[in-house]
Amino acid sequence: MNFDPWIWIGALLSLAIFSFLYKENPVYYVAEHIYIGVINGYLVTFYWHNILVPILFKRLFSGMYLLIIPAFIGCLYFTRFIPRLSWLVRIPIALFMGYYTGLFIPVTIQADIIKQIQATLLTTQNFKMWNAGALGIVWSVILFVGVICTISYFYFSREHKGALRVTSRIGIVFIMLGFGASFGYTVMSRVTLLIGKLQFLMGDWLGIIK
Repeated sequence: MNFDPWIWIGALLSLAIFSFLYKENPVYYVAEHIYIGVINGYLVTFYWHNILVPILFKRLFSGMYLLIIPAFIGCLYFTRFIPRLSWLVRIPIALFMGYYTGLFIPVTIQADIIKQIQATLLTTQNFKMWNAGALGIVWSVILFVGVICTISYFYFSREHKGALRVTSRIGIVFIMLGFGASFGYTVMSRVTLLIGKLQFLMGDWLGIIK
């Protein structure tokens, strides 16, 4: 067993969080509040030393007085705590959402739509798959059928009857496969975190495993 006080603190807080599996209890609440407090304290110091001081205050005091405008807009976030002026918080929120929406929409379209279309069309990579033998041909056909059927499921201008009904039902299967793979990946990532925590408790703390 390791007698390092920091190891003990981490182990006890981990057990306190795990106690939620039994039911909500004061021990869990204490660990939860400590975690939230530490995270917020870290973020405050991080933003102060890495963003506010070098990017805002140093430049402001060196003569870049136009930075007063974004500094003032950022301070409007604190009007949320003043009932009569709380409506002013909409200004920085609107600017923030508008800026990042305009920034990420082209990137998202390029990465999630254009690239997907390019991967589906007949490209050099597709020809390599066809030349890879029977298995490559099968996967190319499955990819093509899956894309067409999935798109047909989201075609709502006509009632799903006849051939459209068949393709849309096949599209549902591909959609469920995609959701299942995504959910499985999420579960596996969480299981990996659990395994790491158990290794910490049984190895670093209790010394049962090495």
